[in-house]
Amino acid sequence: MVSPLDLNQLQLRAPGLQLHPPSQALAEAILAYHLRNQAFLAPWSPRVRPAFFTLTAQAEKIQSERRQMQARRLLKFWLMPDNPAETDVIGHVALSNIVWGGFRSGYLGYSVDQAHLRRGHARAAVAALVDYAFGHLKLHRMEANIMPRNQASIKVVTPLGFEYEGLSPKYLRINGQWEDHAHYVLRNRALE
Repeated sequence: MVSPLDLNQLQLRAPGLQLHPPSQALAEAILAYHLRNQAFLAPWSPRVRPAFFTLTAQAEKIQSERRQMQARRLLKFWLMPDNPAETDVIGHVALSNIVWGGFRSGYLGYSVDQAHLRRGHARAAVAALVDYAFGHLKLHRMEANIMPRNQASIKVVTPLGFEYEGLSPKYLRINGQWEDHAHYVLRNRALE
């Protein structure tokens, strides 16, 4: 059996960033992030109901994510500048649908505030998540499914060693349309 994570002790760092697990203390900052980036992230995200953009919905989502993290089915972190004077959430990184047993794998997702693009935040956050997931949790595989036209996202994962495994036609419903996704994988070769 997989032991639960202690979310009170869990925080990651990356160059210029602090990575915080979901907490009710961040609910307003998380909501502000979603509101600021709603139009920017829509072409790359599943559609959400208008109620998603409320503090109540974010508080409920945080509670659910914390339960999933404690059960080690999710690793999610909100990105904040490594500067105590800056309190805005500027992105997230997550490994979701983690399966243990013989699989030991999960699905990578991330986003960055449109005002903080091209600063290396996504790559730094993914690298920190990889280090934790592979080094501490001993996961074997991390999968990133990316729309082929999202070259910026492909440029996040390929320098970190993610390898292209093929195209999955009509793989995910994004912004109301079934979209093809390029399948990238990173394996924890230390476990092989």
